[in-house]
Amino acid sequence: MEAKGNMSMKSLERIVSEKALKLGNSFPCQICVVGFLCGICLTSLFLAALTTLGNFEIAAFSFSSSAFPPCNSTSSQIINMVASIDRKLNWKNKAQTEEDNNDDQVKLLVSAWDNLLQNDEDFFKKLGINKSDVPKAPHLENCEERTRVWERLDTRIANQTYPPWINGGDEENYPLTRRVQRDIWIHQHPLDCDENKNLKFLVADWETLPGFGIGAQIAGMTGLLAIAINENRILVANHYNRADHSGCKGSSRGSWSCYFLPETSKECRKRAFEVMKEREAWESGIVTGKQNYSSKEIWSGHIPKLWGKPWSDMKPTTEINGSLISAHRKMDRRWWRAQAVRYLMRFQTEYTCGLMNAARHSAFGKEAAEIVLSAGGDWRKNKKKKKKIRSEMEEDVWWNHKAWIPRPMLSLHVRMGDKACEMRVAALEEYMRLADRIRERFPELNRIWLSTEMKEVVDRSKSYGQWRFYYTEVARQVGNKSMAEYEASLGREMSTNYPLVNFLMASEADFFVGALGSTWCFLIDGMRNTGGKVLSGYLSVNKDRFW
Repeated sequence: MEAKGNMSMKSLERIVSEKALKLGNSFPCQICVVGFLCGICLTSLFLAALTTLGNFEIAAFSFSSSAFPPCNSTSSQIINMVASIDRKLNWKNKAQTEEDNNDDQVKLLVSAWDNLLQNDEDFFKKLGINKSDVPKAPHLENCEERTRVWERLDTRIANQTYPPWINGGDEENYPLTRRVQRDIWIHQHPLDCDENKNLKFLVADWETLPGFGIGAQIAGMTGLLAIAINENRILVANHYNRADHSGCKGSSRGSWSCYFLPETSKECRKRAFEVMKEREAWESGIVTGKQNYSSKEIWSGHIPKLWGKPWSDMKPTTEINGSLISAHRKMDRRWWRAQAVRYLMRFQTEYTCGLMNAARHSAFGKEAAEIVLSAGGDWRKNKKKKKKIRSEMEEDVWWNHKAWIPRPMLSLHVRMGDKACEMRVAALEEYMRLADRIRERFPELNRIWLSTEMKEVVDRSKSYGQWRFYYTEVARQVGNKSMAEYEASLGREMSTNYPLVNFLMASEADFFVGALGSTWCFLIDGMRNTGGKVLSGYLSVNKDRFW
């Protein structure tokens, strides 16, 4: 009896199910169900848009006919479709949230590094963290520590055998670079400068003639260094007008030593300035100045011959108009200026180190933060970990590694403006054709450090989307204003600091494209060819006007 009742109940359920299925497959019912579920979809989309603050991507859900099932679909298929869409939306919202969190962490770390550079204690107090909790910035140097090391290396003991400021192998530098750098240093740092009465000096201010840029000033000092070596004198560089600003503190104000370690020892400088006060010293030739030499002697005088003619062994690594330049009339001067500028800029001061830190942080800080966070996660959660003690490897081996920059990097110096009166100037397009030449050989190259005084060059660089450009944030020249007027508009401190930053960045880049007709590019080339970059080559849009 019970079994019979169960059979009757099942028959009734089957009948009801069949009726419901027929009803569900009816067109009016399907319309109602689809309409109801579409309302749910639109509501979900609206809520997702609100949740992600307008960041919902249309790509996550395409409003096309394929988004809706055909009319003969069952209600279960429609429900499964809606569930699938909801899962996609949830996944998208979660990914977006994680991306936002990562962006916040990157911004916080960049800001923390920025405040470390500015030594802002309040920033860290507000966050409730210590400076030591902040991860090491790979693109920044400890300038105070670095300067102590450089000053220790700039001693007679450290320079008995080799000059520690030269990088790369001998084949990666101009011929005899290491020997020449050591010999110049020893010449400029005699043992008994404060007692030896037989020493002679050449004391000279940096050039201040109107229209002389930093490049011309440095080139002039390289000529005076050649004279000093030829006459067995100690070169003492005196007043440097471009360092006469508030950024250069104490005795370094108005001195080359604001930016780079001095060209000679303190004892020699002291002795030279004492001798200058004696009339007999000038009459007997113990001391001389720029007034004792003609412009021709300073700018195109004899190159020191202590090392023979090493320029005759220079490999052709400069390309102009598609051809390597194997020789030219000024091979000796190119070699000597490279050696002299490398010596004068052998070690940065703490002030210059700070300028480079600020420039790298502005340009590469975000990328550096992304790298650090990808390796170590949320540094705020790890701040309570025991502070790691620096190992012997870090102290004795890794200390000399240079600050990180994205590599490979191409440096581009575009000189235009009033330089047209001295050389053939080229538009950015001509430089970029040479950049593309390099990239054909090195396809991984996609970054450019752009240095230029012209605003139009920076603006036009934005049309090269396949390249990533970096440059210093500074007001640039508009129109045909002269370089002197442009520098005056920036002020002495800025007009000196930012070109030197660009100069040093160009010296460290993996490749360089410039204009050899520009003294500035000529000197950059010299720094690179005594800094392990000879085999990187040099593509120029023109040749030096004196070749």
